[in-house]
Amino acid sequence: MTDDCVVYVIDDDSSVRAALEDLLASVGIRVLAFDTTTAFLTHGMEDVPGCLVLDVRMPGQSGIDFHRSMAGLGINLPVIFITGHGDIPMGVDAIKHGAIEFLTKPFNDQTLLDAIQNGISMDQERRRTKAEGLALHTLWSSLSAGEQDVARLVVRGLLNKQIAAELNVSEITVKIRRAQVMRKMDAQTLPDLVRLTEKLALSS
Repeated sequence: MTDDCVVYVIDDDSSVRAALEDLLASVGIRVLAFDTTTAFLTHGMEDVPGCLVLDVRMPGQSGIDFHRSMAGLGINLPVIFITGHGDIPMGVDAIKHGAIEFLTKPFNDQTLLDAIQNGISMDQERRRTKAEGLALHTLWSSLSAGEQDVARLVVRGLLNKQIAAELNVSEITVKIRRAQVMRKMDAQTLPDLVRLTEKLALSS
C-alpha cells in the first residue's frame, strides 16, 4: 500500500465509520468517511488511487442504487459493500454489477483489508492503463494524416509498393512517411508498431 491513496467510506452509522477509520489508520491507510452518498459527492474525490467501502442500506439513496449510478457520474472506484442486512441474492447481484466484495457485518478485519488492498491495486492499474492510452493517443495525434494512412496499411501487412498504389503516392513518399511513423510512435520494429496500434484501438 502506498501513501498516495485513499479509501472512501460511506455508512450512515457513526460507530461503523469510526471503527473503520481506526482500523484503516492502524495500518497506515488514509480514510475519508461520509454518512451519505450526497456528502461524498459534495466533497469530491482526490486524484489518487483509491476504493470505496459502501454500506448497502442507508437513509435516502441506498448503496446499491448509488453503485449502479456511479458510471454515469464518472466514478470508477472499485466498490466493497458492507451490510448488516445482506443476503446471498443481494451479494450475487452486487458482484454481477461490478462490486469486488460483499461483506456481511460483523466481518473479519483482515478480509476487509485484503479487499481494500485488492481494490486499490485495481484502481492503480486502471489509472496506469488510462495514462498509457492518453500518451498513445498523443503520439498518434502527432502523425500527419498521410502518416496515419501509411501506418494503418503498414500494420495490415502491405508492402511499400502496395501502400504507394493504395494511396496513389510514390514509393519514396511511403518510405519517408513510414520512417516518420516509426520515429514518432517510438516503435523500433514492425511488431512494436502493431502492438501500439492494437492498444490504441483498445483505448479508443
